[in-house]
Amino acid sequence: MTRIPAATAPSITRPETGAEGSGFAKVFGFLREQLLEGKIRNGDRLLPERELALQLGVSRPIVREALRAMSMLGVVEIRERVGTVVCQPDISVLGDVFAFSLAQVPDVIDDVMQARIALECQAIRLACQRATATDIERMREALDVIEATMNDADGGGLADFDFHSALVRASRSDTIVQLYAAMATLLTRSHRDRRRAVGGQGDAIKRTVVEDHRRLLEVIIAGDADAADLALRRHFHIGDELRRQKALAPAKTAAAPAAKTRKSKEETS
Repeated sequence: MTRIPAATAPSITRPETGAEGSGFAKVFGFLREQLLEGKIRNGDRLLPERELALQLGVSRPIVREALRAMSMLGVVEIRERVGTVVCQPDISVLGDVFAFSLAQVPDVIDDVMQARIALECQAIRLACQRATATDIERMREALDVIEATMNDADGGGLADFDFHSALVRASRSDTIVQLYAAMATLLTRSHRDRRRAVGGQGDAIKRTVVEDHRRLLEVIIAGDADAADLALRRHFHIGDELRRQKALAPAKTAAAPAAKTRKSKEETS
């Protein structure tokens, strides 16, 4: 474990503004830049609170609170009699923060779906070049579960998510994989809702869902990036249409009684 000496850290001598939020942000910003520049890495021990406060021109309580907040994010670990140690954050924490932050945003699923399309369309292109035998096997297993759970919204939704997660992992892009994982909670819900919608559409649409996933696997194996991109966008179109029908359903339901009432009035007049 390496302790970062004071000499290696940039000297920040600007006086604190007096605003606690500003000092808090200064600590976060300093450590973020240190990580991005590679000056501190996983396993390194940070300067003691007193020295870090002097370096940044902030109070020790602000440094302490900032480090506690970063500890909750998994960026650092505060160890008794050791100090504060840099850690590799668990991406699932980001997913939880992402889900909570968007939980009250109107139409959040639609917005997340647009982000998903952007990520997956690039991921499938990369997968055509980089997918390994393990990736292919992982997608094939998920496809088998998709077919076996066509009448199970919860199990089928999870199988759908597993297939698309395997597709994204096959891109071998750490950034795309982590961004996708951050949306996992919301995407799983989206897959489950879509499966419930499919359940009421009859056998034809169920077969289409299975065949769509099979087609995606085939084009990845073939290594045809253009065909893969097109197949994936067509697959997403099914979900768009199901969401559109779901959105229109309440309006149709509300319109039916009104039409019936008008008809009754016409018959009695």
